[in-house]
Amino acid sequence: MGTRIGYAAGAFDLFHVGHLNILRHAKQHCDVLIAGVVSDEMLRQVKGVDPVIPTAERAEIVRHISFVDDVYIETQPDKMSAWEQLHFTHFFKGDDWRGTQKGLRLEREFAAIGVEVVYFPYTVHTSSTALRRALDLITADADSGAPAVSH
Repeated sequence: MGTRIGYAAGAFDLFHVGHLNILRHAKQHCDVLIAGVVSDEMLRQVKGVDPVIPTAERAEIVRHISFVDDVYIETQPDKMSAWEQLHFTHFFKGDDWRGTQKGLRLEREFAAIGVEVVYFPYTVHTSSTALRRALDLITADADSGAPAVSH
């Protein structure tokens, strides 16, 4: 068997333990792990969100995680274009994609070129969306002059 090259893509904005878990699990299933960092432009286009941390800084954070071997900046929404550049053998994703239309399409496309899609448990208690909502509340409170909400 040849070198197992893994690819785990994400925004990695407001980096949290869920991101760390995906990358840690991914490295356990491959010899070389490439982390795909979705560019600011792609986040705006695909998710309709403005990142809190700019692409270059998110890439720098991810690059310094011990189990990440390389970082690739995603500028296209199609994961096949990343594969054309990187030729990974395994694609890692949170299991929130399992059984979804996007996940099933990805599995079909990757199966046709011999890439295995591997799902890992999604860290439910922590997400960038939840962190972004908390920041929005803090910002709104600060802007209104109301005391900060403590939890």
